[in-house]
Amino acid sequence: MAFGHRPLTIPDPGSALPGRAGVMPGPGDHVVTGRALAPPFPESMETVVVGMGCFWGAERKFWETPGVWTTAVGYAGGHTPNPTYEEVCSGLTGHNEVVLVVFDPAVLGLDEMLRTFWENHDPTQGMRQGNDVGTQYRSGIYVADDAQRAVAEAGREAYAVRLAEAGFAAVTTEVLDLAAFYYAEEHHQQYLARNPMGYCGIGGTGVACPTGVLG
Repeated sequence: MAFGHRPLTIPDPGSALPGRAGVMPGPGDHVVTGRALAPPFPESMETVVVGMGCFWGAERKFWETPGVWTTAVGYAGGHTPNPTYEEVCSGLTGHNEVVLVVFDPAVLGLDEMLRTFWENHDPTQGMRQGNDVGTQYRSGIYVADDAQRAVAEAGREAYAVRLAEAGFAAVTTEVLDLAAFYYAEEHHQQYLARNPMGYCGIGGTGVACPTGVLG
């Protein structure tokens, strides 16, 4: 959740925090599914990384989605290597709070999986979600390849039409190639399973997202 006033623009690489060369301690297994949070994952699985506000509530939405094999929270989309949560919340890393989603495409296609993404946050709010304000709360999809990019961009275009019809502003979701995913600290992983009464700022627009837009 937000900690006071934070910059609302992403820093350029030269002004971002330096981070560290050493990789942060790796997370354990998923406390809900018992599956690994870090690769190698089964070869049949596909991965995508999304940002949709505070990652605590966002992650729960995905681990509850049928066809999702495992989830983990972390940081992506910025410049600082191996950042801490506090550094990301400063707004000086450029990173977003994100969820790594590992899913079975034979059960759940990317188009349908991204329905969970689109319908559970407001992708028109820019550098915020509700009362959570800062660059780390922006809407984003960080893709593994050109095929994922095509699905994400088509979904963004189709959902933008639905949102405009409902009176919402323009969609601000960024669709970028995933440069790096940095795992968040252990106590942030599956936070709402560890802390059932914990903060959850996740919420959607109430507008249904079309699927099958590439079909």
